[in-house]
Amino acid sequence: MRSTLRVAAVALLTMLAVPAVWACDRPVSVCAKGKPDSLALIRAGQAVPVYVDSGADPALKHAANSLRADLGRVGGTAAAAPLSLADVKGPVVMIGVLGASPTIDRLVRDGKLNVDGLAGEWEGFRQVVVDRPAPGIPRALVIVGSDRRGAVYGTYDLSERIGVSPWVWWADVPVTRRDDLYLTAGLRADRPGVRYRGMFINDEDPAFSGWAKAKFGGINAKLYGHVFELLLRLKGNYLWPAMWAPKAFNDDDPRNMVLADEMGIVMGTSHHEPMTRAQHEWHRNKDKGITGGRWDYTANADNLRAFWRGGIERMMSKGDGQGYESLITVGMRGDGDEPMSEETATRLLETIVADQRQIIADVTGKPPQQTPQLWALYKEVQDYYDHGMRVPEDVTLLFADDNWGQIRRLPVAGRDPIDRAGGYGVYYHFDYVGAPRNYKWLNTNQIAKVWQQMDLAYESGARTIWIVNVGDIKPMEYPLDFFLDMAWNPSGMTADALAAWPAQWAAQTFGEALGTEIAQVMETYATYASRRKPELIDQDTFPLGDGIGPVLDGGPFGQMVAEWRALVARMEGIKARLRPDQLDAYFQLVEHPVLALSNLYEMYYAAAWNKRLMMRNDPRADYFANEVERTFKRDADLTDQYHSINGGKWAGMMNQIHMSYVIWQTPTQQSMPSISRVYADIPPDRLAAQIKFTSAGKTDPAAMTRPASSFDKAVGAKGLSWRVVPYLGRNDAVLALPQGRSATAPSDGMRLEYTVTLAKDGVAEVDLNLSPTLDTTGGAGIRIGVSIDDGPVQTVVSHLIPTPGEVTSPEQAAWMEAVKNNGHTVTARFEGVKAGKRTVKVWRMDDNAVLASLTIRQR
Repeated sequence: MRSTLRVAAVALLTMLAVPAVWACDRPVSVCAKGKPDSLALIRAGQAVPVYVDSGADPALKHAANSLRADLGRVGGTAAAAPLSLADVKGPVVMIGVLGASPTIDRLVRDGKLNVDGLAGEWEGFRQVVVDRPAPGIPRALVIVGSDRRGAVYGTYDLSERIGVSPWVWWADVPVTRRDDLYLTAGLRADRPGVRYRGMFINDEDPAFSGWAKAKFGGINAKLYGHVFELLLRLKGNYLWPAMWAPKAFNDDDPRNMVLADEMGIVMGTSHHEPMTRAQHEWHRNKDKGITGGRWDYTANADNLRAFWRGGIERMMSKGDGQGYESLITVGMRGDGDEPMSEETATRLLETIVADQRQIIADVTGKPPQQTPQLWALYKEVQDYYDHGMRVPEDVTLLFADDNWGQIRRLPVAGRDPIDRAGGYGVYYHFDYVGAPRNYKWLNTNQIAKVWQQMDLAYESGARTIWIVNVGDIKPMEYPLDFFLDMAWNPSGMTADALAAWPAQWAAQTFGEALGTEIAQVMETYATYASRRKPELIDQDTFPLGDGIGPVLDGGPFGQMVAEWRALVARMEGIKARLRPDQLDAYFQLVEHPVLALSNLYEMYYAAAWNKRLMMRNDPRADYFANEVERTFKRDADLTDQYHSINGGKWAGMMNQIHMSYVIWQTPTQQSMPSISRVYADIPPDRLAAQIKFTSAGKTDPAAMTRPASSFDKAVGAKGLSWRVVPYLGRNDAVLALPQGRSATAPSDGMRLEYTVTLAKDGVAEVDLNLSPTLDTTGGAGIRIGVSIDDGPVQTVVSHLIPTPGEVTSPEQAAWMEAVKNNGHTVTARFEGVKAGKRTVKVWRMDDNAVLASLTIRQR
């Protein structure tokens, strides 16, 4: 999927709807049947050789080895690795770097290879079918990069297009065998839209760490080799490594840093670990007594500078004058991901950055602006920026979300220099440890929300760094794939491309026949899961109905359980049609999350009824007590099943505690909800037979709710238009595109209209139910206009302010509730509204307003 070119949306949709191996009408397409000018990539199961020059960069050799193995996965026999082109008699794949590969440069000089526009690109590549590139070779696929990673991406792009998923190792996605594969003639080109595209392995205990220790002896180079390859297959290039104490990437295994550089990975350290040093290194007392003192620049500056210098010296220890490729975090936070003291002045922090840059210059022997750096505006550090702290313009400003998927700040045209040398970036979260609750167990991220926020970031000018906290990597495969796919080609990830992406991903992973159905399950799962993180759910979270007669009224809680049961049935129906070799991947990517989270709802639903019925001494309470016990055991059984697949390959990866939270922090053990029993003398099967439900619940006759997508009229203005985005929020949502644009006034006419019928004269209140987005300009909130008929427009404001813990304002309290419920409501009140048919109008004013639904209530 990362192979999509920068083409118009219509052409892109056409591409997404067609499997790669059958899309034979474009240059360098992978096809099952050949044409006279095609290159036979695999014939009768035998793949062509894959050649790189003997002096090629190690990154190319790693990628070439992967391609040889991938061709073997498809055809049955691994591709050969000729030492010289003189050893090749027949078609071949050649991989090289423009200006650094003798074979490539000879083809350019001979006029056989078109590389127009490639020189100087960042990570660009060309795939070109070349006739008679050398004696004895009738035809070759030449993969040429503008630099080493460009060549690597061109290589993995081919792997993906012949049917090898990036998740072939990390999710056991099987490869479909093919006896014959061909490449059409022509030239194919691509390059990334975001410079640094990466992930942060974080919050990795107990799951990732325990699994790694059991399988690899720790988080070491043997494991990181798989991490680096995954990142490259996903066309990422940047990694913040696992760093929870006592881990230290460079210190734990010296081979880590070497292998990362050999494979082409840019290494960094997290937002609170400056100068390539893992925070835990400070506490190891290994550097001649330097470390282990106070993490305080006013009291211990000499030791801190020596500590940081050691990090840069290690980075430069490669011996080539360039060092191991790194993107250096500058600045300083408190020890162990904590804020600095309130007394910390921005002037001191500016001094710290200046001193760090002097160390960089001294050790590298180059001006500091020639070494990439970032300053992470995370949590309280953004306050320093808002209060005027600045860093040199070559340092990338890395903005952050609120840890729950809403970006806090972005550059504003006319206020912030869009052309600053270091540019801007975004640090995003799929996983988090902190208030109001840790969420680490399952993927609960909607890719539509990721798209909306990252599209906003890109349109606002944040195009240098995109990095996402992925926790343990698993089970974040789906949103991580999307995030890095979009980072590669953000301008091509239009709303149309977003709509097509899930089915394309599912078809690539499980086959075209089931792609659409699996995509619907994946997106429905994410919609249900994002309503509220599982760690925030218990027996009191959602209301039951009022009825406790012969038929129990499930209420909203029962409706959710019914939805989960229907989704399980759909998921299991698809599973029955899969091949046996697809079942492990399906369990990891689709089945386990659906079963595990639906089971959690079942458990808490049963606990809620047990509690309710015990208050009436109703013997049916015993049935629900049994259900709580059954579902609690089933949770453990599902974890055991995950740990047993593929010979126990992933044993330990699902060990995250996810039940019975009391505060934001993870409990020390998994606990079943408390239950009570009436101990009625009724057999369990008789009790079960007496349980009947309705999920009708109560409705308010004075209120009506309209999905935002059900508008009767949409009026655009000033180059903006309204767009319905499926699976965004609780259902679908509506927003104005393109994003990143300045405010509009009601007089501009940009609005949605909804026709409603009011039963009586009087007061009407209009609730706008929104995604909990933030004012990324740093202003006083996101403004939206509301009016009825041609009456005056009322301005309502969604003003949410994130807090890392303590709530000190109404805006912070509103944010805390909004992220818990993945939604926020603002209300406009109108007096003297007449009964009958009325038109409610919603006016676009500020950017980043995402409307889910509106509710009209009469008083």
